[in-house]
Amino acid sequence: MFELFLGIRYLKAKRKQRFISVITIISVIGVMVGVMALVVVLSVMNGFRSDLMNKILGVNSHVLVLNLSGTFSGYKQVAEKVKETKGVVAVTPFIYTQVMLNSSGRVSGAVLRGVDPNSAGRVVNFDKMIKDGSLSSLSQTENGIPAIIIGSELAKQIGAATGSLVTVISPEGKLTPLGRTPNTKKFRVTGIFDSGMYEYDASMVYISLKEAQRFLALGENVTGLELKVKEVYQSDVVAKRIQKKLGYPYWTKDWKLMNRSLFSALKLEKLTMFVILTMIVLVGALNIISTLVMVVMEKTRDVAILRAMGASSRSIMRIFMFQGILVGFIGTVAGLLSGLGLCHLLSRYQFINLPSDVYYISKLPVQVSGMDVSIVATAGVIISFLATLYPAWYASRLNPVESFRYE
Repeated sequence: MFELFLGIRYLKAKRKQRFISVITIISVIGVMVGVMALVVVLSVMNGFRSDLMNKILGVNSHVLVLNLSGTFSGYKQVAEKVKETKGVVAVTPFIYTQVMLNSSGRVSGAVLRGVDPNSAGRVVNFDKMIKDGSLSSLSQTENGIPAIIIGSELAKQIGAATGSLVTVISPEGKLTPLGRTPNTKKFRVTGIFDSGMYEYDASMVYISLKEAQRFLALGENVTGLELKVKEVYQSDVVAKRIQKKLGYPYWTKDWKLMNRSLFSALKLEKLTMFVILTMIVLVGALNIISTLVMVVMEKTRDVAILRAMGASSRSIMRIFMFQGILVGFIGTVAGLLSGLGLCHLLSRYQFINLPSDVYYISKLPVQVSGMDVSIVATAGVIISFLATLYPAWYASRLNPVESFRYE
């Protein structure tokens, strides 16, 4: 194919065509920077979404089974029915309420969760989350004082550590002859957990299910059931099966529903960033257009000679299309290589730190998606191809007689 041969030859500038060569290099760099930026940004956003999802599922279960009337009894029978549902791996009861913690006069609000130490570990990965202590310590009492596990940031706020005594105050209170008074009880800190998410670490505390039932005077009632499913992304399907099986007054919600607004915002942000950064590739494409226009003007006599030798207008068009596509292809490949290399450096060395009290994560995560890389590469080549159409069409329309007359 002489068209490809001439397209490659025209990329090699002669001494009097150095300026065109500089424009060509700028075109390659423009496409390369655009593709590199797209790969890095999309990989960081994928990593952010994946890391955020792992942290959310590290604290929360995949599916919750709740009752419209609030707390309910007979949860063991309900749990047996739920276990029989296809896709359910493990079930555990829980109690959820808001309390206040007091340690040496330092008070902070918190979310109290009563969990079953024997079954909660099969639903939520407490072993990975608890850095000091263990989940089994919730079953222990020391001198009649029950155990509590608190978040690392909450421990800093109230000045508590492993072995410290904290007072838990329930705003619901209890009825006495003098009226309703706040319900208070002392607990001993037997563990500190660190989920990696500031909001959870600064507000979550865990006690045993039996102790929560006694403290809140719930009897045998629980707030609901937590479930772990086999396929995380099929949690909504499993939740619908369970709700259909249990019927009224039970209802379910999965982790995707609970965090729908957050992940929808991340998806929209990813799409927006893709559109914005594609503009950088378009800048490189505009440079390709200017390069080809200048080449066509400089190669007018060559085009006339080729046409006189019998080359068709379609062949002339292919010459300049090949030249522009080569520029776009080289820029795309260079951008992919540099983008993947930068992603590797970011994921290996983690030299960018984020304030954990502002963001959900403390490190900049990176997760390269083969689908995203393919889309970026395809977009870069297609944009470069479209940029070649007008200059190549213009070259194919040149009249060889007019060209010879003025040359």
